[in-house]
Amino acid sequence: MKALRVLLMLYSVGGCYFSTSFQKRSKFYSDPTEAVKDIPNGATVLVGGFGLCGIPENLINSLLKTGVKSLTAVSNNAGVDNFGLGLLLQTKQIKRMISSYVGENAEFERQYLAGELEVELTPQGTLAERIRAGGAGIPAFFTATGYGTLIQQGGSPIKYRKDGTIEIPSEPREVREFNGRHYIMEKAITGDFALIKAWKADKAGNIVFRKTARNFNQPMCKAAKVTIVEVEEVVDVGTFATEDIHIPSIYVHKVVQGGSYEKRIEVLKGGIIQAEKPKPKKDSDIVRERIIRRAALEFEDGMYANLGIGIPMLASNFIKQDITVHLQSENGILGLVRVILIVHLHVVLVLTGKETVTVLPGAAYFSSDESFAMIRGGHVNLTMLGAMQVSKHGDLANWMIPGKMVKGMGGAMDLVASAGTKVVVTMEHSAKGGKHKILDKCSLPLTGKQCVDRIITEKAVFDVDQTKGLTLIEIWEGLTPEDIKACTGTEFEVSPNLKPMQQI
Repeated sequence: MKALRVLLMLYSVGGCYFSTSFQKRSKFYSDPTEAVKDIPNGATVLVGGFGLCGIPENLINSLLKTGVKSLTAVSNNAGVDNFGLGLLLQTKQIKRMISSYVGENAEFERQYLAGELEVELTPQGTLAERIRAGGAGIPAFFTATGYGTLIQQGGSPIKYRKDGTIEIPSEPREVREFNGRHYIMEKAITGDFALIKAWKADKAGNIVFRKTARNFNQPMCKAAKVTIVEVEEVVDVGTFATEDIHIPSIYVHKVVQGGSYEKRIEVLKGGIIQAEKPKPKKDSDIVRERIIRRAALEFEDGMYANLGIGIPMLASNFIKQDITVHLQSENGILGLVRVILIVHLHVVLVLTGKETVTVLPGAAYFSSDESFAMIRGGHVNLTMLGAMQVSKHGDLANWMIPGKMVKGMGGAMDLVASAGTKVVVTMEHSAKGGKHKILDKCSLPLTGKQCVDRIITEKAVFDVDQTKGLTLIEIWEGLTPEDIKACTGTEFEVSPNLKPMQQI
């Protein structure tokens, strides 16, 4: 019996001894302010979340109380003006943001353009991978994302002067060629602290996330010296199965049970969700619908597709009933569908583009680094997105107008740099005032170089050859190739098999 007790306490494998008892690493707090009080001025803080989903609300609010200043905040975006990191921007506690998307945060954009805030805009997938690499001890890596853009060339404004000139430009990236493709080197990101929002933690410090709240939270847990996790519930060890744990306790230093979550990203409904009554169509609505109905013909049975905000996502309403298309979203969903009218639906999710979605049977949730592994690895067959400008050789510009408008590139640079993915641009043929959007050369900063395969407008459809240029393959009824030439800022060939523009 004595020997048995010894075996229960201590056992040997290959000469190494392991104790069945251990000192718990994770510390538990009831007050979130206590958990963050050690964060000093000038710290680099990784802050989880995507849009308004999975934001560590209580920890952010606690930083308002501590008054810590000059923070470098690494986060996909900065919430909105009165929520999430937007609160810390209002109090000027953040010196630099490392983000992919300015989003709908007007104060974020205002401070940046006014020279009050440093902003290092980073492609979304690159940001996720830089964080993942930091947590894995990998100092740098090469990616095709951003090659041929300001990200590679340098000179992207990190900080403006008050007169609108650039005070701090981004540095150029090292370029190397692998298997005939160009790649740029990106350095890993690590933080002094990570502020994480999870669903549950057990008393050993293991944590699990709910649905798309994994986003940037999951890789950020591993990339900081001190990881502070706020959860909705603390449960006993063994409450969730060992194989269901998303983040083991080795990465978790502090746990806080939060409360009063707004959950702006999730709307709970019961019974029937009523579709909005149709409104009278304006001319702009008719133009958009024409593009949408043509774009829907790009979907093929069994394909995996990523759809951008606006017209691309609306095209999913017109997928043919006899085919199956698997929609993938950067925030961590595979197998989503837009909600129009659903009976007895219990959970509705909202995408960053304000589209209401739910998931189909067989769908999956995952973190942002996993999402962009799918994209970067060429597993997505089609990406459809909007544009400000497209060149005749397929260069794309859709993320900023220097000194005037900056929304950030989000995941677009990663999507268009993916080898083997068909890139379709949907947009109105001309800008306001008849200004050309299809050009010899883009005048705005590029999202991707020679990346577009097809352009769909309300007037025409072009195929794009990176060497030969544009070929007009479809034209709207009543228009002629001469009409298209008059509203297009570059030359193009006309297909000998030119067809009327198709509609679903």
